[in-house]
Amino acid sequence: MRLQFARITPGSAPSATAFSESVVVEFGTPREVLFECDTPLEFGDELRLRNGDDSFDVIASVVAVQYHPGKTVVAARFRQEVPNWIVKS
Repeated sequence: MRLQFARITPGSAPSATAFSESVVVEFGTPREVLFECDTPLEFGDELRLRNGDDSFDVIASVVAVQYHPGKTVVAARFRQEVPNWIVKS
């Protein structure tokens, strides 16, 4: 599943955040998602994730990061459960 993501700047409205990168979800559940990106992220960063047709648009918090040369592997937890999110591609 391909998603766009944006890092939410503290104090800004999530809906006003510009999407910066498109990523492929490597693993996901109704509570978490795991993906690789080029953007350096930190534990606790808030993200807005959405798919191409906007049928999936959620806020998530980064719960783990692993850095590799030129990429970051990110685990993020949705703020609320997202039932059947995989079928919303």
